[in-house]
Amino acid sequence: MNKLQAIALILVITGFALSAYAYNEIPLEKVATHWNAAGEADGFMEKGAGLFLFPIASLVLFGLLQVIPRIDPLKKNVEGFRQYYDGFVVVFLLFFVYIQTLSIVWNLGHDLNMSIMILPAIGALLYYTGVLMDHSKRNWFIGIRTPWTLSNDKVWEKTHALAGKLFKVTAAYLVLLMFFEGLVTEYFIWFILVPLLIAAFGPVVYSYWIFSKLKPKA
Repeated sequence: MNKLQAIALILVITGFALSAYAYNEIPLEKVATHWNAAGEADGFMEKGAGLFLFPIASLVLFGLLQVIPRIDPLKKNVEGFRQYYDGFVVVFLLFFVYIQTLSIVWNLGHDLNMSIMILPAIGALLYYTGVLMDHSKRNWFIGIRTPWTLSNDKVWEKTHALAGKLFKVTAAYLVLLMFFEGLVTEYFIWFILVPLLIAAFGPVVYSYWIFSKLKPKA
């Protein structure tokens, strides 16, 4: 286990520790586990299940993300950017711990605007996703995996160069949204979803366009 993997495991353990602490501190029988676009709690679970939902999910994801590089048919390529992949696992689990902490603080009776508070975490996760895109090599599990990127290294590189830029720009945009609290209404989700969809699906279309440009003419 390398240093980044050890940090990721510590984050999983931290999540369980936070939930154990909160279980004794929160007097409610049910806790809020979901908030709508306006930042209002609209989903509740029994306290034990609600508090341990995130740490259990983190543990499962930690295990899954450790397996993926081992079973990828192009595992040698994954090893070429493994440091960035392991860094992504750390950022991803840190995101979970942050959201879990916000949930605990809210359920302890502190009034938080969840829609605003979640933005820097999403921004950080997206930015590092962009970093991972910049350094990724062709593989079957990580990145923009289309028939065109998987069949050509040049298409993979160009597609992921664009994806890296789009994810980083989207990250900066979401962080800036923090300063426009007046936008937090029932439609606020669209201010988040639209740029996310562009960042996710733009490179898919681009990968086909690049591939068609490189394909030899009949």
